[in-house]
Amino acid sequence: MSRIGRLPITVPAGVKVDINGSEVTVKGPKGEMKRLFSPIIAIEQEGNEITVKRSSDEASVRALHGTTRALLHNMVVGVSDGFTVTLEVDGVGYRPEMNGKNLVLYVGYSAPKEVVPPAGISFDVDAKARQIKVMGFDREQVGQVAANIRGIRPPEPYKGKGIHYLGERIRRKAGKSGKAKK
Repeated sequence: MSRIGRLPITVPAGVKVDINGSEVTVKGPKGEMKRLFSPIIAIEQEGNEITVKRSSDEASVRALHGTTRALLHNMVVGVSDGFTVTLEVDGVGYRPEMNGKNLVLYVGYSAPKEVVPPAGISFDVDAKARQIKVMGFDREQVGQVAANIRGIRPPEPYKGKGIHYLGERIRRKAGKSGKAKK
């Protein structure tokens, strides 16, 4: 049996889970999420614990077992605590700023790049540390928005300038070694 799939999900206080067949709705202090799961996987709630059970031992069903449990866990954690991804901006003259709710990036282009947050996402900027925090209750959306921001100016391998995740190791390359002697 799947090691991830067999773990029960503990529902914290203040979070309401509604299971309607294969559709699950999770409401909490941070927001509300709804997702439709495969009917092959049984989702049951007993008290403050959710368990995920599979119908057979076929490879495709086993794969869905752990995935379903992980998605459900992310929904419960997201509406109760939320998720955060931190990005760093490196480079001379590169800086992030806030313009109301929008994120403005000065990253070496002729005009600043403005990022409008989608519903459920918020930004926080620490100008001194040149860090951007992407926060929200949907883990997939937080990760995608952070990846889109990183894609505006990915880190380049020669000087390491650009936008990268906090703690990301950038592979560096050696530059030109000068003119070859004849």
